[in-house]
Amino acid sequence: MATKPARPTSRRLAPKLPFARFLIGLPICMIAIFNYGDKISYFFRPLWDKPPRPFNALPHFYAENVSMEHLCKLHGWSIRSQPRRVFDAIIFSNELDLLEVRWGELNPYVTKFVILESNTTFTGKPKPLFFSSNRARYAFAEGKIVHGVHPGRIVPPGSNKDPFVLESDQRVAMNQLLYDAGISNDDLLIMADTDEIPSPHTVQLMQWCDGMPPVLHLQLKNYVYSFEFRDDYSCSATFHIYGPETRYRHSRQTDFILSDAGWHCSFCFRHLEDFVFKMTAYSHADRVKYSEFLNHSRIQKIICKGDNLFDMLPEEYTFQDLIKKLGSIPRSTSAVHLPAYLIENADKFRFLLPGGCLRERLI
Repeated sequence: MATKPARPTSRRLAPKLPFARFLIGLPICMIAIFNYGDKISYFFRPLWDKPPRPFNALPHFYAENVSMEHLCKLHGWSIRSQPRRVFDAIIFSNELDLLEVRWGELNPYVTKFVILESNTTFTGKPKPLFFSSNRARYAFAEGKIVHGVHPGRIVPPGSNKDPFVLESDQRVAMNQLLYDAGISNDDLLIMADTDEIPSPHTVQLMQWCDGMPPVLHLQLKNYVYSFEFRDDYSCSATFHIYGPETRYRHSRQTDFILSDAGWHCSFCFRHLEDFVFKMTAYSHADRVKYSEFLNHSRIQKIICKGDNLFDMLPEEYTFQDLIKKLGSIPRSTSAVHLPAYLIENADKFRFLLPGGCLRERLI
C-alpha cells in the first residue's frame, strides 16, 4: 500500500517557533532584570555616567613634635595669635560607639559638640532618641554638649516620599541649633556625619592657621564594618570658617579637599540589630531588595568576609576601577594611625579592630 505523503508545512508557520521561544524567554529576562537590575546598571555605569569633576587636592603636612607655626608655613598659611573656637556639628541616628570614639578623640580641641537627633528616621519611621537615653555615657563631654531634637515627619508605608527630603529637613534644622550654640563668624565648623571623624592634628591645623580656603572638604580613609576593611576614601565631610552665608549641608561645596584628614568608618556597629536598623532607616534604604538581606546570620557572614551588605557592585566610573574592586574588601592587620581614643580603649572597642568581626546580639 502506498505511503501517504507528509503534509507540507506552511511557510507562514516558520517564524512562529523563534517567536514562541522569545515569548517564553521574556518573563525570564524580566525576572533577571528585576533581580539583577542594579548590578547590571552598576556594571555598565562607565557607559552611561560620568565621574564628578576632580577635587583640587591640597597636600597635608604633619609629623609628631613639629611646631604648628612650621606646619602652617608648609601649607602656605600663617600662624594665628590664638586658636579658633571649634564647633563639631552632627546629625545623630544610632552610632553610639562611634560617637564615643569621635567625642573622645576630639574633646581636647572642640568648644561645642552640637548634636541633633530626630524621633523619626530619614525614611519617615518612628525611632527612639538613642542619644537622649544614653547621654550619661558621654559625661566626659557634658559641659560642651548642645543637644536638639527635631520633630520628624511620619511617612505612611508605601509612600513615595523621598528620604533625602526628610534628611534635608534635619540639616536645615541644624542651622538654628548652631545659632543657639553660640557660633559666630570666624569659628571653625565641622560638618560631618557621626562616622566621619577628622584627625585631631587636622582640627588643630585649621584652628591655628590663617589663609586656608573658607570651605574645605576632608579626604577621609574609608573603612567598612571596622578598621579591618579599608575601602578607598570618602570626601563628604567639610571644614568651614563660619560666616553669614554658611549653611549646614552634606554635599559637594567646593573644589578644594585636604588630603589624608581622618577616618570614615561606615556600618561600624557593635550589635547585629544596629545593622538592620540603619539598613532600613537611612536614605539608601531602597537598597534592601529582599527581606533576607536583614537576616542576622547573613549580615554576620558578610561582616567577616568584607562583602557588600546590599549585594551591590562597586560604584565606579571606569571598567578598570570597577574590575579592580570586584570581590571582598582585603583585610588589614594594621591598627596603626587610627584614633588614639580607640587604641586607648581597645578592650571596649575590640569589634572595631582587626580580628574583631564577630558581632553581638541584643536579644
